[in-house]
Amino acid sequence: MLRRLVIPALLSAGLTAVMAAPAAADTPSENEVANELQSDHLYIEESITDEFPEADQEVLVEAAEGAETPVYYVILPDGTFASQSSLNAFLEGVMDDVGDGVYAGFVGSQGYFVESPNLDDSAVQQIGTDAKSSGGGNQVDTLAAVPEAVESQEAGEAASATFGVLLLGLLAVGVVGGGFFLYQSKKKREAQKAKELAEIKQMANEDVVRLGEDIAQLDVDLSAVDEATRTDYSNAMDSYDRAKRSLDTITEPEQIQEVTNALEDGRYSMVATRARLNGEPVPERRQPCFFNPQHGPSEQDVMWAPPGGTSRSVPACSNCARAVLSGHDPDVRMVEVDGERRPYYDAGPAYAPYAGGYFGMDMMMGMFSGMMMGSMMGAMMGGGMMGGDMGGDMGGGDFGDFGGGDFGGGDFGGFDF
Repeated sequence: MLRRLVIPALLSAGLTAVMAAPAAADTPSENEVANELQSDHLYIEESITDEFPEADQEVLVEAAEGAETPVYYVILPDGTFASQSSLNAFLEGVMDDVGDGVYAGFVGSQGYFVESPNLDDSAVQQIGTDAKSSGGGNQVDTLAAVPEAVESQEAGEAASATFGVLLLGLLAVGVVGGGFFLYQSKKKREAQKAKELAEIKQMANEDVVRLGEDIAQLDVDLSAVDEATRTDYSNAMDSYDRAKRSLDTITEPEQIQEVTNALEDGRYSMVATRARLNGEPVPERRQPCFFNPQHGPSEQDVMWAPPGGTSRSVPACSNCARAVLSGHDPDVRMVEVDGERRPYYDAGPAYAPYAGGYFGMDMMMGMFSGMMMGSMMGAMMGGGMMGGDMGGDMGGGDFGDFGGGDFGGGDFGGFDF
């Protein structure tokens, strides 16, 4: 059953005259329209297809197919319907055949509509308002903005409060296109996030494999060692297993901190086990080697400065400490970013959780921010991480997000004739 068909009160009185003025156009069958929507999400009446270039049709099909909630477009010529009731009945029949979703379109110059058989009145009204505002009067841009407006509404985002912010941002950089721009921007952000996640998971996986190999080399016979050695060895194995499980389940770059936190704990327990097996004193629990956390716990602090950075005291393992004190380069952990090898501490905001799991946030705030001024990590420490989002969102710096809200505002009544 059609949930809502509303006409703005100021225009409703003139509806019959406006709709009856054009010559009557042939009304397509509900079945014909439903079949096209189920196939391509788009129906354009044959007599007006020349008014919509193939490029515009592709924009609409791509926008609809990329929507999380089904979106369907119907574009008809002037005079297709002689009254509102005939239009109501037509749309109701089409939606019964196709199913749940959001249906948007134009009846020539007579009206823009957004309807849904399953969403409530307020949700449909807000979707129509947001899309119409974003379209700027252009039919294709308005329809292409519908999927983004649907997603914003279903996420419960404060559309009306953020539309002004978005509009000002778009005007500032000269961007037009409204909803389609946001749709494309969202896809780009998702692709970048997936790329960063793949890179950082690869990096953490190398650390997990390295720890597993080092533990295996201990070759411990649990029946032949004392309780303290068994405890340390068990802790090392448990931490290794926890790191593997976490790595298999993370879906966000910032979750990599869970992996490296487990690796830090496991590597110290492994070092403690080795010391007990060799009859040596168990080393104190220190932070990992700053230059490469795979080296395990540090043995001393040394003064060091990266190229273009500020000199600062950092924890280092024995080999890296000797290198720095003798004027040589330490063995720095390198990662691949956009096909280029870089030190992990200068690889960008997405790698902050990797370091945070090893060193803890106190050290990240105290050491990294002062030492890395001018570097990518330094910029991040002053922005994204201090803003609370270690995953690279930079506390709202991603232009397409504006802090999580999208856009909205204005008045829309379901049908705007």
